[in-house]
Amino acid sequence: MDFLIAVAEGFIGMFQAGGDTFVGLVTGIIPLLICLITAVNALIKFIGEERVFAFAQKCTKNIILRYTIFPLMAVFFLTNPMCYTFGRFLPERQKPAFYDASVSFVHPITGLFPHANPAELFVYTGIAAGITQLGLSLGPLAIRFFIVGIIVMLLRGIVTEIISNRMFKNKEREAAEAQAASS
Repeated sequence: MDFLIAVAEGFIGMFQAGGDTFVGLVTGIIPLLICLITAVNALIKFIGEERVFAFAQKCTKNIILRYTIFPLMAVFFLTNPMCYTFGRFLPERQKPAFYDASVSFVHPITGLFPHANPAELFVYTGIAAGITQLGLSLGPLAIRFFIVGIIVMLLRGIVTEIISNRMFKNKEREAAEAQAASS
């Protein structure tokens, strides 16, 4: 009988812990996120959407900027999943690499800018809880996470662009061969 009681208490305890976590989010991170989202939207309005878009088109001309600053801006200003719409400024051949770079950055940005991808906060807050229990500051963790995210974003963007270009060229060659064979 004691075993069944322990299982029942453990089962309910799991939901109580979930409820406590939820209350902590409602009183802590959610108001912060609402304020951050409001501030970012206001900043875009102050700058002007046309200027933001003109700047985005200029950024895509350089491969380094295309896979660092451009996805960073997309994730920061539009958040996940709207950030992928920044791909409309890119030629078709660069869209897969932009997506890959952006999707690899939606988690590392959460340490410094949680508004960018609040759905990923559970991962960061889990790591942060361990760091906090050790009595360490979260600032260095967030900055390192952000820097590594930019490096990974750049590498993935460049590699994916190379792979995509090869695939596009193969597809074009196959289409040309098929057309020549049918003629």
